[in-house]
Order: sequence, then structure tokens, then C-alpha cells
Amino acid sequence: MKVFWGLGKLLTLLFWLVVLANLLIPFVHPLHFLVNLAGSVLAVLHLLEVVFCNRSLKGRAHPWRDRLKIVFFGVFHLQTIPAPTTAKSSHA
Repeated sequence: MKVFWGLGKLLTLLFWLVVLANLLIPFVHPLHFLVNLAGSVLAVLHLLEVVFCNRSLKGRAHPWRDRLKIVFFGVFHLQTIPAPTTAKSSHA
């Protein structure tokens, strides 16, 4: 699974590079609009992921670094964060 998440991060990074290239040197007419639209939708989705996962990131060593990675990579970074372990207490 690590290979899948790493490949997803790489492809997401390549997508952001395409969006950035489109902003610097616009592509041809219909492609320019579609790349901007896809980039905007993905940016909104990643920001929503940060908002919804904010509480689970508070106990992390570097929560702002994790938030920034979620903005760039989205769910591909969220899946690499280990689940918090809950300590079981005995009530006996």
C-alpha cells in the first residue's frame, strides 16, 4: 500500500505542477479553463480535508507540516498518518 500512496503523492504533485504551468503560460483555450477548474476544485477539496481532519492532527508532533502536506497531497497524505492509539484502561 505504501507504493500506492507514494505514487498518488507523486501524481498529485505533477498535477499541481501542471496547474502552476497553466497559470504561468496559459494552455490553449478549452484546456486552460478546464485545468484551472480542476485545480480550483481540488484545492477546495483539500482545504475541506484539512478542516475536517484538524482535530485529529492536534496531537501530532508537527501539525502544521501535516496540514500543509494535506493541502498539497490530500487523502494520499492522510492515509500515511498512523491512526491514534487509544490506551485501554482497566476498570476492575
